[in-house]
Amino acid sequence: MMLFDRGSPKTAFSREDVQRALLSALEKLGDKRRVLAIPPDFTRLHSQAGLLTQLIWQYYGERLTDVLPALGTHRPMSDNEISAMFGRVPKEIFRIHDWRHGLTTLGEVPAEFVSEVSEGKVDYAVPIQVDKLLGRGRHDLILSIGQIVPHEVIGMAGYNKNVFIGTGGSESIDKTHFLGAAYGMERMMGRADTPVRKVLDYGSDHFARHLPIVYILTVVGKDERGELAIRGLYIGDDVECFRRAAALSLEVNFQMLDTPLRKAVVYLDPKEFKSTWLGNKSIYRTRMALADGAELIVLAPGLARFGEDDSIDRLIRKYGYVGTPRVLELVGRNADLRQSLSTAAHLIHGSSEGRFTITYAPGQLTRAEIESVHFAYADPAEIMKRYNPEKLTDGFNILPDGEEVFYISNPALGLWACKERFRS
Repeated sequence: MMLFDRGSPKTAFSREDVQRALLSALEKLGDKRRVLAIPPDFTRLHSQAGLLTQLIWQYYGERLTDVLPALGTHRPMSDNEISAMFGRVPKEIFRIHDWRHGLTTLGEVPAEFVSEVSEGKVDYAVPIQVDKLLGRGRHDLILSIGQIVPHEVIGMAGYNKNVFIGTGGSESIDKTHFLGAAYGMERMMGRADTPVRKVLDYGSDHFARHLPIVYILTVVGKDERGELAIRGLYIGDDVECFRRAAALSLEVNFQMLDTPLRKAVVYLDPKEFKSTWLGNKSIYRTRMALADGAELIVLAPGLARFGEDDSIDRLIRKYGYVGTPRVLELVGRNADLRQSLSTAAHLIHGSSEGRFTITYAPGQLTRAEIESVHFAYADPAEIMKRYNPEKLTDGFNILPDGEEVFYISNPALGLWACKERFRS
């Protein structure tokens, strides 16, 4: 059932527009006494989930008993991040999701189904897990808030991924991430109907109908001044909400290029990107736009580690970004990587497969650390002087010496591809 549905590539919601739309939808749901909100964490700051959560708190007051950021494998939010994203929402109602403990398993997607949708790439069962806060059944309304945008693991982010992965467990996260990597990231990015999505939809249809989940989905793009604008807002309790948002996201967040890029420069905001686990969006979201032999330069002034999680960080340092064949070989030979399949998937996603070069200019990691995981290193001061984010604009730029570069100020906001590679 759709409770609100409006958006177009030119729509721009004001705060007042968002508030009116949200309140009209919540009023249709009737009186609720215990409400749980599941927004994304600080790594999805641009989703406008912070604003939506604040408006939900203003509407429900003390009836909003819990806010559970959908961390997945990310680090818990700091007090400063909570304040920056969620304003005056009381910190005491925020809960920390533990993706290794305190979970409820709702059911298991059969191995036969997973094998079928993955075209035989994997043949294991996938548990559908949620944080125990959901499993206890204490809430009469669960609001899953998030942004629909192209995504490397599932094709299009958001919807039930926010619940089953964002508040999921290590096994479900590992197996879905590896399913996506084995099937092929480039076969899925920008597509709403993918093997990983089918697995999560199976979970929704078979194991989660008892959960009172309503989805609040945004589509966010940049306006003519380069400022963020909410282009679409969709509120509902079923897959139609996702489908409508995904269709608009393709129009808003996907830039199709006629010819492949020879050089791309991507900037990672230091407030948002502190690890390659997140910062490799610079690779995921541009790889279909890059020519063979191209160069990708990543300006990462906030980069301080590889994994968001300490154990994952150690595995990335141990094995590095070595491409699909080598990662699959390492999974077969090493128990620690087999037991962390989301890390294996990330190592596949973060490799160019030898097709183009990846150069990182990190804020806090050393040359030795960057090169140890098979990236090239650039001195941050020197490279930022040549490719100054304050002087570059999104899209094609011609430098004073005639060099042409394609600049992206935030890879989390979209997907870039050339026509030939996306069709393939």
